Parts: sequence; C-alpha cells; structure tokens
Amino acid sequence: MNPLFDPSPVTRREMLRKSGVGFGMLGLAAVMNQDARGAEPSLNPLLPKKPHFPAKAKRVIHIFANGGPSHVDTWDHKPGLAKYAGKALPNPNLRTERKTGAALPTFYKFEKRGQCGLEVSELFEHTAKHIDDICVIRSMHADVPNHEPSLLLMNCGDARLIRPSMGSWLTYGLGSENQNLPGFIAMCPGGYPIQESQNWQAGFLPGVYQGTYIDTQHTAVEKLVENVKNNSLGHAAQRKQLDLLMKLNQKHQAERPNDPQLEARIQSFELAYRMQTEATDAFDVSREPKHILDAYGPGTQARQLLITRRLIERGVRFVQVWHGEGQPWDNHDDLEVNHRRLAGQCDKAIGALISDLKRLGMFEETLIIWGGEFGRTPVVELPTPGSNAGKVNGRDHNHHGFSVWLAGGGVKGGQAVGATDEFGFQAVENKVHVYDLQATILRLMGFDHEKFTYRYAGRDFRLTDVHGQVVKQVLA
Repeated sequence: MNPLFDPSPVTRREMLRKSGVGFGMLGLAAVMNQDARGAEPSLNPLLPKKPHFPAKAKRVIHIFANGGPSHVDTWDHKPGLAKYAGKALPNPNLRTERKTGAALPTFYKFEKRGQCGLEVSELFEHTAKHIDDICVIRSMHADVPNHEPSLLLMNCGDARLIRPSMGSWLTYGLGSENQNLPGFIAMCPGGYPIQESQNWQAGFLPGVYQGTYIDTQHTAVEKLVENVKNNSLGHAAQRKQLDLLMKLNQKHQAERPNDPQLEARIQSFELAYRMQTEATDAFDVSREPKHILDAYGPGTQARQLLITRRLIERGVRFVQVWHGEGQPWDNHDDLEVNHRRLAGQCDKAIGALISDLKRLGMFEETLIIWGGEFGRTPVVELPTPGSNAGKVNGRDHNHHGFSVWLAGGGVKGGQAVGATDEFGFQAVENKVHVYDLQATILRLMGFDHEKFTYRYAGRDFRLTDVHGQVVKQVLA
C-alpha cells in the first residue's frame, strides 16, 4: 500500500485545513485571541490579571433593583411636587411617552442624613447610616422607557444586540481570585428576570466569562447550584472520569486549535468539580454567627446579600444581586405599599452588608452599585387596560431622569452628583448616561473604557461601544 495514500475518509473542512488553508487561519486566530493589553491568553482564563492601572476597587457587588424604583420616593427629594399635588405640572415639556395625570408627591418622609446632609427617604433608613460613604448620581438617564432594552443597556451596553455583560467584561479583564468558584455570579430568586440570562451573558467573549446563575429562593446548596454534588461517585472516582474526559477533549482540541467554545467546555468541567466543596461552604449562611444573621435580617434578599459577602470574601470578582423575580419595583399602582415592602426586604441587609465589609476591611476594595434600569414619573399614571387595574396611585416608567448610587472602592462618598429638574422628571445638571456610568465603573476598577476592548468580527468592541465619559466627580 502506498504510504502516501490514506484510505480513511476526510471531510471537506479537514481537506482544506490539511492542504494549507489552516495555517493562515491559525495566524489570524492567534492575533484575534490576544487580549486588550496585547498579552497572549493564559491556559487558565480565570487566573488573576492586572488592569490598565492600579485601582482601589478589586471586586463588584451590583444590587439590581429590577423594574425601576422611583427616585423621587427614595434618593431624589422633590418638595415642589407637594405644591402641585393633584394638579398639572406647569412645564409643558415634562411629558411622558404614555398618558399620565397630575403631580404625585412622595408618600414618604425625607430627612438629611450623615455629616454630608444628603436627604434620603425613610425607606432606606439603615442604608442611609452610611450616606457619608455613598455617592448618589441623581442625573442618570437612559434611552427608552421599556424594560427589555433598558435592562440590556444597563447590563450589557447595548439595548438590542448580543453584547457581553459588564460582569463578563470585568471577569475577562481581571480574572478571579478563587479558581474553585465562578468569577461572576448572578443571583435571582424564583427564576430569570426579563431578558433572562442575556443580562449576564458572555456574548462574543469566551463562554467561561458568563455569569453563573443561582436561584436563591432555595436554601439547600444542592438546589441553589444544580448538580453541585455527585451522589453516586466519590471525589477520587470523579477525578479519574474527569482526567479521561480531559484527555479526550485535549485530543479533540489539538485538531481544532483556538476553539473558544471547546475551551469553555473544558474549563466548565474542571470548575464544576472544584466547586463541590467550595460552593457548599460559601452558600451555607447557617455557618455565620447569630449576631451576623440578625444584623442582615430575615428573608431571601437578606440571605442573598449575606451570601454575596461570603462569595467576595472567597475571591469571586463580580456578584450581581437581583431583588426578586419579574418586575418587583415596577409599581404602576399601589406604589406606597409596594415600595415600602420592597425597601423593607433589602434596606436592613444593605446597611448590614456595608457594615460587615467595613468590619472585615474589605469595603475600600469593594465597589457597591445600587439601582434599576430607569426611574419613575413624578406624575400619577392614569389607568390603562392591563396596566394598573384602574388604580390611580402609581407611577409609570421614566428614563429621562433617575438615581443610582455607588459606594466603596475609589468612590467619593457623601455627595450627590448631578440633578433632575424641580419635579424630578428629567436630568438637567451634569447629566450622566448609562454609558457614562459604565465608563466610570471601569475606571474605578482600573480600566480605560476606550482601551479595554475585545476584537470580534474584525472590530474592536468595548462595553461602552463608541460612547461614555468618566464622571470624575464620583472618583475619590
């Protein structure tokens, strides 16, 4: 038999690769796989990496108030609304996209808090104890008054297209300090929010950087993290299986170099094995002393925030904490009752989280973000079919002006940045777009948002697309 003749069948793709075309593709793939700093990718993509420049913040806690909390009832006091209660606002330019009624003053009492004297609603009494460490951006604005595009814009920097989430970007740029836990975890009780896992997607980044979803309505670790334990095989037997699987995957990978999906699959197998012991410990809040449990308080949201502290304490880079499933802050009606209920679920725990981080010496290196995808109108929403059940006691969506606050690593606390108009309808002073917020967050984490890129489909992409300015007033 002629040794040059191989009778085994080959695919069309294999024939092209073996005949030389593959060499050019290998060179291209090597160039495209280089990261934003020009370094060759590590064999373990989750190993810790350095940002562009030194930064105080090393990790992020993003508390997402899903559905759009009312800024005029929480962080942006507008006493002028009381003067026009039940009347049309005098400025005809303050119009929403949907039919609304007269001015609706806040239902809650505001007080000046801390040495800085910022006014905060009674809804966040415990959080307000740390107001001197909190920077409230009161001039946020987005693009549209709809949940789906606004959620994606806030989380992924694009309202329509598939783009990596902020947590994925930061995990890609910084890696993780704990190789036995995911670098990016998203906790949402009772199921996915609107747009589901797109909110923590890796997009075109390697799949290893996608957020790991945890359903925190459960308390048992086996239900929190699906398939975290193998009830049939011990660790030694699992390790033998995984070693065999690794050899097969590596053989497969050798014939198909630079396949990000295959690399992500290999990494996920290894991470799942290592998580069996680490996750069991991290998610078990019963190991905390009673005074800590009492400080956070009861309920799912309190447990989420305590788990969050335990995760970042163990080196998880980015934790996103969703407040409830669906649209809990989306109060088109009964806002007075619902906002009080929702704040009651999280306020004490947020205050305890900040105190806990200070006690552990982690606050100055942890960036905390609180906010939703937009705010709510300063006027009452009129009844519409299927919207607010005929009740006239709620507020509609408002992307023209809303509030987000930041605290911790690198943030100058005890201040309000920007302002909305006298009624809280739209941002008018030092306006901060979502892209500006994202650029500022990246700056706090040590990245130049214009240079922190990933080459995909022949173009250098970034979280802020072609927009964004760092809000320097936020920086300490």
